[in-house]
Amino acid sequence: MLAAVYCTFTTGEQQVTTGQGGTRPTLAIWAALVTILAVTGCAREEEPAPPATAPPAAAPPPAAAATAAAPIRDSADPLGHGRYLVETVAGCGNCHTPRLPDGTPDATKNLAGAFVIEEPVFKAYAQNITPDMETGIGSWTEEQIVDAVRNAHRPDGTFMGPPMSFGWYKRMSDTDVRAIAKYVKSVPAVRNEVPPSTYQIPGGPPANMYGPIVTTVPDVPKTDVVKYGEYLAGPVGHCMDCHTTYVMGQIDMAQLGRGGNVYTRPFIYDWAAVSANITSHPEAGLGAWTDDEIKRAITEGVSRDGRQLLPFMPYWLYKKMEPSDLDAIVAYLRSLPPLGAAAPAVPE
Repeated sequence: MLAAVYCTFTTGEQQVTTGQGGTRPTLAIWAALVTILAVTGCAREEEPAPPATAPPAAAPPPAAAATAAAPIRDSADPLGHGRYLVETVAGCGNCHTPRLPDGTPDATKNLAGAFVIEEPVFKAYAQNITPDMETGIGSWTEEQIVDAVRNAHRPDGTFMGPPMSFGWYKRMSDTDVRAIAKYVKSVPAVRNEVPPSTYQIPGGPPANMYGPIVTTVPDVPKTDVVKYGEYLAGPVGHCMDCHTTYVMGQIDMAQLGRGGNVYTRPFIYDWAAVSANITSHPEAGLGAWTDDEIKRAITEGVSRDGRQLLPFMPYWLYKKMEPSDLDAIVAYLRSLPPLGAAAPAVPE
């Protein structure tokens, strides 16, 4: 949550093995952006996530998904709802839970902070988001956690920078973000001191980096399956952050779902992953995949041809998603306009 939670799976997908080079476009361009900030005093405002309206349909959603409809699962048990979101589609533990040498999550340090991304202009750490009073967020109120998730705003008044997907989280509903805040306040406190992230930006990340402050967002009903799938893949799961092409450090919404971004040496691994084209394009994207093949890729990390995908996307979390939520995500992906392959991804 308080750092980037990545969502990448591949189709005919590119896998890049590297030594030390390579980076995500949105990170690589930061050196140039910092220079601009230093000279002009202007802040880069990341393009916010798209409004919760479905893009033009390129293909009809599967019949099975079209029948999925249920009330939002939160009113009776917000704590249980928060646990479900954190431990499935939101994928918070993918970055905030340390990894063991074999790459599996360390259950004894659940959400205690781990992942680090180091670039020439910043070094970002996934923070300890357990309720430990000294090294975690135990002193934060639930409303302060909500403000941090949505607006990158800490209780001390400072703002967080990349790589967390704040531009997408801003559109998370009040119901869902409050349930997440309630749940992370309930997990076992783990003492694990994580260094603060550092940014070579004059004055630190600015308040308007991710757009206007958001204070309330309505629920998205599950009765509109495509729209709800868009919400899950965007504001909650931020899949579209990794799977939408970045150009000169800015997300290009005209290339929604086209992929092509490079993620180098994630977690403990010595390889790079390239985010896939997940549009409805029949060759470059998922257009020829069956619903079950898409779900298997999301929940098991197995490609259409049976090949094991790189363990960058948190399959171990997504496999616990409710079938109706998976149906909604698939229905939304079916609705994405077909886009051909992105420009070849080349690690630096």
